[in-house]
Amino acid sequence: MSPNRYLPETLGPGCAFLDYDNDGWMDLYLVNSGPCDFFQPTKPLRNALYKNNRDGTFRDVTDLAGVPGGTFGMGVAVGDYNNDGYQDLLVTAYGRAILYRNNGNGTFTDVTEKAGLNLSGWTTSAVWFDCDNDGRLDLFVCSFVEFGMDKRHRCDDLDSGKQHYCIPRIFKPTASFLYRNNGDGTFTEVGRDTEIGRSLGKALGVVATDINNDGWMDLFVANDTEPDFLFLNRGSGRWEEAGLVAEVALGSDGQPRSGMGVDAADFDGDGWEDLFVANIDHEVFSLYQNHRDELFFDVSFGHDLAQASVYLSGWGAKFFDYDNDGSPDLMVVNGYPDDMIEAETPRVKYREPLLLFQQQAGKLRNVSAGAGPVFTKSFAARGLAIGDYNNDGRLDALVGVNGGAPLLLRNNCTAGNHWVGLKLEGVDCNRDAIGARITWSAGGVQRSRLKNSGGSYLSSHDPREVLGLGTATKLDWIEVRWPQPSGRVERITGAPVDRYLRVVEGKGVVG
Repeated sequence: MSPNRYLPETLGPGCAFLDYDNDGWMDLYLVNSGPCDFFQPTKPLRNALYKNNRDGTFRDVTDLAGVPGGTFGMGVAVGDYNNDGYQDLLVTAYGRAILYRNNGNGTFTDVTEKAGLNLSGWTTSAVWFDCDNDGRLDLFVCSFVEFGMDKRHRCDDLDSGKQHYCIPRIFKPTASFLYRNNGDGTFTEVGRDTEIGRSLGKALGVVATDINNDGWMDLFVANDTEPDFLFLNRGSGRWEEAGLVAEVALGSDGQPRSGMGVDAADFDGDGWEDLFVANIDHEVFSLYQNHRDELFFDVSFGHDLAQASVYLSGWGAKFFDYDNDGSPDLMVVNGYPDDMIEAETPRVKYREPLLLFQQQAGKLRNVSAGAGPVFTKSFAARGLAIGDYNNDGRLDALVGVNGGAPLLLRNNCTAGNHWVGLKLEGVDCNRDAIGARITWSAGGVQRSRLKNSGGSYLSSHDPREVLGLGTATKLDWIEVRWPQPSGRVERITGAPVDRYLRVVEGKGVVG
């Protein structure tokens, strides 16, 4: 945080759970700032990769793995773009973004230029997904605003004369990027001539999901001080920006908001993906219920979301079933962008508490007060990643903190519920099986889930799916509908509970 209050200082950092060495245990990746046109650190700064020691501790292997970053980092997106079975990394930044290809031997190679990724502006969140159903992961990258030493603005407090972080409203919007995977290690930017390239925004968060169940993955994008985007994938390279028509672009007052973190999940169990966006204080968070006709209703006031978020600014946000009862819950991490806000608005704080919402009888209830001592503290939180680092079937959380140490939150929920974990491996479809539909039955109760990609803010999550069984001690069956170009449907019976299973397309449970 410099006296000049350069805007990129306040937006990071992101974080990720990933199994970079395929040993079955989640490792951690943390993004850091670094040299750029307004910042030359006196000591070298780098990102960090921590290998899981499988005993509750980690060790720093950044230099050994070759993933230090070296630019003013923002976020990270994890995905196996070359279908070789090893997770690769895209690190976004103010400045040069970096694509690290996993070599499969514990090291990575910077292949950014070789891959044809020319991302040198200000990129934030990114998501790997198969936009054309050819079995290879493509890449969407959020672009924020036009910023640089020749484009910056000075914003002074009228009373004290001190500089504060400018509201992004005064900066020019930009177009985000869509890169098609060519299948040979290179990418081609294909969004420029579509509505993705023609839609200028200030993108911070993105999630890839299928909102209309047509088998094509769509994109929900949060914009800061601009209308949010809903890019509907019409196939054959055609995209339609439908945020305004779908009623997810603006607040209830018809004005753009400061959208930051997003996510998608079928929170009401009707088989259709719903959407969530976290906004700045006094704008409240929005939960959009899918009306099944490419329209959504904001139902946040029917839950605890609106009341809990009036004075908070949300960044990382993720639906996940933290208590393994089979229904998605929600976690949001918060913090105001500018530390000078407390002198202007006493009820809004720079450091803010974490929020946890449990689904109870179809409603998301604020259970933060009973979620543990860390929820009584306040942070300048930004990124949020969800994953099971100790393999106990209870999903944990990793939080990136602006100007502070990260948080690793262990899930101690002891409700006695059971679970089954799935590591899906596509063969004809993309290796990460993004877009797969998972249906399962336990105790006679049937549930379903779409394997989305991205979500939250600047962060990437455990690629495994943990299916909550509630109090049922036996799994009736699991059905996996693999994404295109396969579309294969497989049913698994007799699977054990309370353990992780490797499920390979066309082979069922393996190992």
